[in-house]
Amino acid sequence: MGKKRGFRGGGRGGRGGQRGGERVEYPPVVKQNELFEKYYDNLGIFMAGEGEEFWGTLRRDLPSSFRFTGSKGHALSVKKRLTDHYIPEITSINYNDAPVEPPAAVSWYPDELAYSMTTPKNVVRRFPPFASFQKFLVSETSVGNISRQEIVSMIPPLLMDIRPGMTVLDLCAAPGSKTAQLIEMVHRGEEARVRKSLRSAFCQEGRELSPDGFEIEMEIEDIEAVGDWSDNGRSTGLVIANDADYKRAYMLIHQTKRLNSPNLIVTNHDATLFPSIRLPSLPTLPDERPKTRYLKFDRILADVPCSGDGTCRKNPNVWKDWTPQNALGLHNTQVRILVRGLQMLKVGGRIVYSTCSMNPVENEAVIASAVDRCGGPSKVHIVDCTNELLGLKRSLGLTSWAVMDKKGRMWESWKDVQDEIAREGIEFMGRIAEDMFPPASVTNIDGFEPERIPLERCMRVYGHFQDTGGFFITVLEKKTEIKARPESEQKKSAPAITTAEIAATQQTNVTYLMREVDALGGISSLKPLPEVDSPVARQSQEIHLLDHASPAKRSQDDRYSAVNSSKRPKLGEELESVTLERERIMEELEPVRSGTAQPSKAKRNGQPTEEPFKFISHGHEELKVIYDFYKLSDKFPRDRFMVRNASGLPAKTIYYTSALARDVLTQNEGKGVRFVHCGVKMFMKQDVQREGTCKWRVQTDGLPLLEPWIGEDRIVRLYKRQTLRKLLKEMFPKVNGGGWEHLGEIGERVRDIEMGCCVLRVETSDAEDGFRANGIAAMEKFILSELNVAQGRAEVIHPPPLARGARLLTDIRAMLLRLYDDDSPIEDSSKDRHLQYIVADSPTGIHTLISTDREEATQQVPEGQPTSQPINKDVKLTGGDIVAK
Repeated sequence: MGKKRGFRGGGRGGRGGQRGGERVEYPPVVKQNELFEKYYDNLGIFMAGEGEEFWGTLRRDLPSSFRFTGSKGHALSVKKRLTDHYIPEITSINYNDAPVEPPAAVSWYPDELAYSMTTPKNVVRRFPPFASFQKFLVSETSVGNISRQEIVSMIPPLLMDIRPGMTVLDLCAAPGSKTAQLIEMVHRGEEARVRKSLRSAFCQEGRELSPDGFEIEMEIEDIEAVGDWSDNGRSTGLVIANDADYKRAYMLIHQTKRLNSPNLIVTNHDATLFPSIRLPSLPTLPDERPKTRYLKFDRILADVPCSGDGTCRKNPNVWKDWTPQNALGLHNTQVRILVRGLQMLKVGGRIVYSTCSMNPVENEAVIASAVDRCGGPSKVHIVDCTNELLGLKRSLGLTSWAVMDKKGRMWESWKDVQDEIAREGIEFMGRIAEDMFPPASVTNIDGFEPERIPLERCMRVYGHFQDTGGFFITVLEKKTEIKARPESEQKKSAPAITTAEIAATQQTNVTYLMREVDALGGISSLKPLPEVDSPVARQSQEIHLLDHASPAKRSQDDRYSAVNSSKRPKLGEELESVTLERERIMEELEPVRSGTAQPSKAKRNGQPTEEPFKFISHGHEELKVIYDFYKLSDKFPRDRFMVRNASGLPAKTIYYTSALARDVLTQNEGKGVRFVHCGVKMFMKQDVQREGTCKWRVQTDGLPLLEPWIGEDRIVRLYKRQTLRKLLKEMFPKVNGGGWEHLGEIGERVRDIEMGCCVLRVETSDAEDGFRANGIAAMEKFILSELNVAQGRAEVIHPPPLARGARLLTDIRAMLLRLYDDDSPIEDSSKDRHLQYIVADSPTGIHTLISTDREEATQQVPEGQPTSQPINKDVKLTGGDIVAK
């Protein structure tokens, strides 16, 4: 499961918050709960004598943890900065006559790219080396090279055995830390494969290819082990990340955007009713009718909503909110999600089910119920993961357990419950159902002899094993096609479903979606989600109710959805960033300047209607301009560019996506699938001062994908560390008036290059001031000239929009810190953009920078020319131009 947190500043052992500018101290949460402790003490999940350690660990704060992200080579290069610089500094500290413990690598994580840190906060605040380390963490996290993620949360993706080229579905994806892992796995080895394809293509064309460098060398073994070569080395796989909460879907986009993957689609659906995804029909003979095809997934992650009692170390409110009803109220929803996932899985595919709960009602009982519904162990196999992630301490899954009712009574079997119901009535039992108890055996779907479900193959991780949170993981493999038994034929569940619940869950029109489900032998009857009594359970269940609630209910749920869920992140900056992400994306869904764009439709139950994804013909005139200006190789795909507006015209932004993502978007347009995000921003239209200059600027998001295929005419090569440092520190250095002479080895090139966007490529060099093979890997390898280098003879540079400018500054600061250990201020002239004036004495070049003051600039304009011009507009003058920079 993802994160479950309360209000910022509250509930963390007395930590304060801010209210009206004053610090407010909140009382500490009492980490005791009689029913919570009684249930797990009697469940038998720990050995005799382990109880004190089990509960003692759960009452301590959770250690900090993080992992290095991106390709293997890139992650190892950033990690090297930690191991070579910061860890030696930290180990030099002595506190209480003992060395301070530095961040420790997680031994079972591949290539030890995950770290955990137990150093007390009072020590961190006291010693300067920790301040330096903190800056490193913050800067690398901001640019996406480090992900703050709980250790146990990293486990499920690692057990999915994802290989390049696979199709992957994340059913309950937000906030997105696991989704990011899935994307990285789908793209594994891509850079090395593309480089190998480029080497072959460049050899044929007689072009020079830069040395591979450290990052590519680290990926060679990956491409030798697994191949995905059909698209010149580009990844052909696909990740569909889904979340039922629309707002959290944008949090998911924000979390995964740093990976810039064209192979990602984000959707917004109830996971229990996730729609079938159409694919293009295969070619047929002239007299044959095309057969409808649906996407089946190689791998699926079902990290389902849960009560989250395994997170009580980071979410102290679990201690006061825990009740048995939390798990009882979520069990049916969890079963439905898992069954729906199994229906969409390929034969031979894997689905990983996980929760951050320790309760068997949400774990082993869900596995047993889903396997039973889908035909038994001969149809759905529980994979033995004993030999995977060696070094990870784990416990076997439970094969027997008791169920606690809302009054705290423990029930060993469904028969005991039935006997009690006969005596006292159903209302005394709450939501207990038969499939919440351990199965003796199941009869396979063909009606043959019973089969035993090997629940001991499930995986349990407890906090005291390796100082983490609690977690449950099970890997299932689909052996044959299945037809899930309808819930109406399921084992008996407790009744008392109200008509109000039925109306709420059936309000949304799902006719089309259910027709698609039935086409796969899916759910033929649905039960409404049960009501829950506890706030914790209600918070988790709420994200699956959003799409089915009445408007009044929806607005009430939205208040919960912003702050409470077993997969909710912390409030504050993260939610602000999600709001900015939504606003930024909506700004890019441009109106077409011809005036033909259609107005947005009315909101549906308070949810904005997403603009459609429209693909551009590869022969479109605007694309031809781009191909010609950047001398784009014919080997770069030209049928995957799209826009987000109803008219399909490239007015402001052009996106790029993968072939399979394109097919999914086009085949399912208007079919009821709610697509929220797809594609990488590749080109943005800019205003230009000169005729003939290409208006389409390459965007940093799409640059790594496009850069290898750009012609030499738009490439600037840099070899020296000092030159790069100057560009990073000054941001907008002068080129004209002899300024190019101070730009080292790139000076002449940027002086002579045709105006427009170009790419700065940092190359390896054995020179004293050069980037050696293992040094260049520690930086962003490609920098757009729009960010740092003048676009030609004229010193006219367009600073990026405000949101992108903030991101740019963050990236630059991270690079300076990593390469030069420099955290001094950056000289950012773009701050005075609206006051800077440049006077040109001819249409071919700018003569001198007059002043940053409007009045003084006006006074220095040659006599006879206008003296008052509007800001931020190009103004034609008798003898020159005034340009707002």
